[in-house]
This record gives sequence, C-alpha cells and structure tokens, in this order.
Amino acid sequence: MRYFPLCVVLALALSGCGRDSADADVLETRTVTLPNGARIRAEVKIRPFDMQRGMMFRDALPQGEGMLFIHAEPGNYPYWMYNVRIPLDIIWLDANRRIVEISADTPPCKTRASECPTYGGKARSQYVLEIGGGEAARYGLKVGDTLVF
Repeated sequence: MRYFPLCVVLALALSGCGRDSADADVLETRTVTLPNGARIRAEVKIRPFDMQRGMMFRDALPQGEGMLFIHAEPGNYPYWMYNVRIPLDIIWLDANRRIVEISADTPPCKTRASECPTYGGKARSQYVLEIGGGEAARYGLKVGDTLVF
C-alpha cells in the first residue's frame, strides 16, 4: 500500500499526455507582427491533415486571431473555402515573409466540394495567413509588406 501515492501521482502526471488535437491547436500558436505594429495570434498548421482542415467548421474568428500555414518549401498554393463558414482574408507570403498575394473577403463555399472555386496560388509562396474577412484592409496590408513571425 505504500506505493499507492506514487501510483496516483504518476497517473495524474500521465493524464495530460492524451490531450485531443483541438487543445493542441491552441498551444501551437505564433505571434505575427504586422508593419503597423499590430499583432495577430495565429494558430500554426504544418501537418498536411491540419492544413487541409484549416478553418473548416468554425463559426467565428475573433479580431486579432488567425491561422498560419507553413509549407515545407516555396510553391504555388491555391486555397479553397469548402466547409468554411465565415469570410476570410487569405494572405500569401514568400520565403522572406513578404506579402505576394491577397484574397480579400474570400466568401465561404456553401455547395459541393467539386463546385468550390480556388483562390490565389498564382505567386510562389511558402506561408499563408488567414484572418477574418476585411481585416487585411483594416490593418492596411498590401502586396510588398513584410510580416514578422
């Protein structure tokens, strides 16, 4: 019986090891600093499954928050809005974190996946930042600006 407290402590310590991916998403964030000094807390997506899911099924994106997709290498990355419920500003950045393309107020796709259009991906990029629709204009973001993260 003298090992009981040790077993309880060990069990409690291990109980946090199995957190679900939703909790993990909140922990995997990075601050993105805009040219005007404003900061966005962005969830970071690196794994292909997480990148495909992106902003799907979310009902809101608070001001000052976003999602940062980090591609392994520069390329042309068109995005789509299938199962995304809110309009987004999608911002493509090159390997130097310079904005190369913006799709402002990108509308949700409320139809079948096969009928959803793609946006952007015309310029080579390595990073893509999604923020709430209209936020890029509110922050004064434009092609050529450099973000820090």
